Amino acid sequence: MSMFRPKKMELSGFVNTLALRDYSKRKAFEKHEPERQALRYAIRNTSLPQRVRAQAQLQLSQMHCYTRPTQIKNRCVAGGKARSVIRAFRLGRFQFRMQALAGELPGVKKASW
Repeated sequence: MSMFRPKKMELSGFVNTLALRDYSKRKAFEKHEPERQALRYAIRNTSLPQRVRAQAQLQLSQMHCYTRPTQIKNRCVAGGKARSVIRAFRLGRFQFRMQALAGELPGVKKASW
């Protein structure tokens, strides 16, 4: 498990352990994604022998859970909240509102009509 925790990271926006864990999951996923894709291709390729496909399936099932894309959760980089996160900015709705009103987000301004 220690190999999936990055040694050096920017702690500028992280405030809680859940956000740190999400960061390490994203880095692990990014690192192991080509290997996962190759194994998934080998499993689905029906022209390969059944033994090779079974070995690929075994290797894929034994990979660490942090390498799965389903483990990644959208979290606010400023507050660490997992709910109501705006994907384009990776901010929770309240943090988005505060930064937009302060003029810290490029291209965002308060609507009025």
